[in-house]
Amino acid sequence: MGKVLVVCGATATGKTALAAMCAKKLESAVISADSQLVYRGLDIGTAKPSKEEMMGVPHYMIDVAEPTYDYSVADYKNAALPIVERLLAEGKTPVICGGTGFYINSLLFDLSYGGVAADEGVRAKYEAIARERGNEYVYSLLKECDGESALKLHPNDLKRVIRALEIYEAGGRKKSDINDDKSPRFDYVAVAVNYPREELYARINARVDEMFARGLVKEVQGLLSCGIDLNCRCMQAIGYKEVVECLKNGDLRSTMRDIIKQNTRRYAKRQITFFKKLPNLVALNPAEATAENVLKLL
Repeated sequence: MGKVLVVCGATATGKTALAAMCAKKLESAVISADSQLVYRGLDIGTAKPSKEEMMGVPHYMIDVAEPTYDYSVADYKNAALPIVERLLAEGKTPVICGGTGFYINSLLFDLSYGGVAADEGVRAKYEAIARERGNEYVYSLLKECDGESALKLHPNDLKRVIRALEIYEAGGRKKSDINDDKSPRFDYVAVAVNYPREELYARINARVDEMFARGLVKEVQGLLSCGIDLNCRCMQAIGYKEVVECLKNGDLRSTMRDIIKQNTRRYAKRQITFFKKLPNLVALNPAEATAENVLKLL
């Protein structure tokens, strides 16, 4: 069986273009690993690649879910893994591209993510508590039953806080007590582009400015008019939740722009920390991040 190429890392590091160039040279395809690109109708705030940016390369796992659907890691794995396996069977090198670490790990490794099936009743209960009493309160509940898991999460990372509570309540054990074995399903090469911190932040700020210029606020207003609100998981994404909150408070566009930039920079830091733990990750400086250099690693 051939190798799998993974292009991962922080937001705004050029993953999309690099992956498309590599896949084009390999005459293969890109499998997106981004938890927001799965949703139809969320285009500007997710920096969804255009046809031109796809460079004629087939891209999978984009626009596969309605924004009302609560798309999970299990949903992603069940849909994306057969694509990776099919491409390998055809003698091609699949190119997995994205910044959602849990999505990438679900393909590369045989992980149970707690071995506990989703329990919609438990999730709905904690989501209701969050709406009534706030994310910090739900986070405090996790600290009480699984302090070690709580230390690894931000109080506003509500989705994963609730998942840890779900594992404890439905599975009867702490998420922190579960040791998933990271034995890879495939032979893979993983690369990430490492920009100096200030340069990365400048790229993030420029991307957010571009999103506003392209009509981010109008996109969010259109989603709201269709009944897609903060109760939908997709609207918890950075760029969307901030616009919704600011629209409630008088459409302070300069404020929402600054908040989105700040939250995106914080998210990028968490992504960098996450991917540093990916076994055998090759870190490239921007000058090295060419398709030719990446393909030499295969």
